[in-house]
Amino acid sequence: MAYQFYIKYIHAYQWFHTVDTDRSGFINLKELKQALVNSNWSAFNDETCLMMINMFDKSRSGRMDLFSFSALWEFMQRWRALFQQYDRDRSGCISGTELQQALAQMGYNLSPQFSQTLVQRYTLQGGRPGIQLDRFIQVCTQLQTMTQVFREKDTSMTGNIRLNYEDFLSGAVTRLM
Repeated sequence: MAYQFYIKYIHAYQWFHTVDTDRSGFINLKELKQALVNSNWSAFNDETCLMMINMFDKSRSGRMDLFSFSALWEFMQRWRALFQQYDRDRSGCISGTELQQALAQMGYNLSPQFSQTLVQRYTLQGGRPGIQLDRFIQVCTQLQTMTQVFREKDTSMTGNIRLNYEDFLSGAVTRLM
């Protein structure tokens, strides 16, 4: 077990130093965006990169140190494996049906129509229908975040909550931005 952690850390360490092109000891948005690619070799979108920096940047400086980057590395490996598991046709994109199956495995009981709406919302304009890895990570992470907000309010675990608009926005903004 310790050996596996060591190997993962070495990979993250090597990748960190490759990505840290200005040799500052930190990874910023520009460097992260240049380092992450989808299966069709397109760069990750700015929104997903910024979201990931915000998730792992504990100092709120807009950049990540090696420790934060190592956590991001592990996060990315898990999401990439899940993406590849459900990209059954190996198209490099998750279809509505594939997304529905992935979300169901993660414990979400959502309608096929909702999954299709997500795919339509996050498909690149002019591109093939489906969600690439970067947007898959964005969708799933935002869904997890919104579910956490919902569960905090659903103290009786009924699946229903009552809140005013500002409470909803406060919960969403503090976690998503």
